Amino acid sequence: MQQPLAYRMRPTKLEEIVGQQHLVGPGKIINRMVSAKMLSSMILYGPPGTGKTSIASAIAGSTKYAFRTLNAATDSKKDLQIVAEEAKMSGTVILLLDEIHRLDKTKQDFLLPHLESGRIILIGATTENPYITINPAIRSRTQIFQVYPLTEEQMEQAVNRALKDPDKGLGQLSIDLKVEALQQLVRATNGDLRSALNGLELAAKSTPPAEDGQIILTLPIIEESFQHKALSADKNGDAHYDVISALQKSIRGSDVDAALHYLARLIEAGDLPIIARRLLVIAYEDIGLANPPAASRTVTAVEAAQKLGFPEARIPLADAVIELCLSPKSNSGINAIDKAIDQVKAGGFGDVPAHLKDAHYQGAAKLGHGTEYKYPHAFPNDWVQQQYLPDKIKNAQYYQPKQNGRFEQALGQQYEQLLAAQRGKSPKKPN
Repeated sequence: MQQPLAYRMRPTKLEEIVGQQHLVGPGKIINRMVSAKMLSSMILYGPPGTGKTSIASAIAGSTKYAFRTLNAATDSKKDLQIVAEEAKMSGTVILLLDEIHRLDKTKQDFLLPHLESGRIILIGATTENPYITINPAIRSRTQIFQVYPLTEEQMEQAVNRALKDPDKGLGQLSIDLKVEALQQLVRATNGDLRSALNGLELAAKSTPPAEDGQIILTLPIIEESFQHKALSADKNGDAHYDVISALQKSIRGSDVDAALHYLARLIEAGDLPIIARRLLVIAYEDIGLANPPAASRTVTAVEAAQKLGFPEARIPLADAVIELCLSPKSNSGINAIDKAIDQVKAGGFGDVPAHLKDAHYQGAAKLGHGTEYKYPHAFPNDWVQQQYLPDKIKNAQYYQPKQNGRFEQALGQQYEQLLAAQRGKSPKKPN
């Protein structure tokens, strides 16, 4: 029986790995370990299909060590003993232990001395947070590295490589994967390359070829293969981004039902990464200082959704969208920083006042740096009047408080009070 496409396309050297360049790229930690032949046991933590097994396979291929794969949940202590015996005979074995968070104490106790001796180089793979789910005895003997979902560009690169490879991939077939079908393939799988490659193979081998022998993979075929409807057959994906834009504008406009509708369309498209990113943007751009706890809860909801994956991810995402819609709104934060940036870009800046310059070096006093600085904590209410902006823009004002939430109302009152006292317009000191 032929092995699945994702298995066949598994890399045999680091250079073939798609994504995770923060670990395997030139000069990065795993690359350096392999180059120096100084391997140590590690735990790779991240979502399914993001390259944990590929990294282990590539390390083994690059070092020529024997490579074995076991599952901590389903394989027994006897299976570990077989790997240990092989390690005694060959010197070193790289063991990929999937679902390492489910390793029981009996297997762990057997494994630990072999990790200590270096006979077994353990590469544990888990989708669970290892700092919470993995026993400290294992953690203390391993390096923990996080892997991330692949980007659409990285997914497309891997898919195109599989289409062209005549030996391990689908290159022996004549396949025409339409642009809109490729876009749906990489979006519907949420950065899970294993799912994308195996789904691609299913689509290719279940589609009858045309009269000229070419297998044409259209958007409907990919939709059917993954059971995810695309938002639109628009070739350039414009409709997809229209829905994302509509989601943000509906939340900004406090229309719960419209926002849930557009969220549902994005969920049906399987686009968890773009939903997560956009909700974080909305939380700080549109709600911001009017309701900071809502922004914090959105971060928590997004993290939960990313760990859960679909279909369960829809639950925290819906909660976040409903709260953001019904929350008071304020864009004062983004307006303030953009106003400051615009002034800097236009040349609106000057020399840092001498009393604010760094004075932590010998000779600073001779230059007048820091000598006139007044330490606010040495004064009543931890505040003292002194100039902080450069002379050229000493009266610049970027922040314009809004009154839509109690938190920003309080901030605004404090800001106005401080501003007046700083400019000597009021004898009243700020609280």
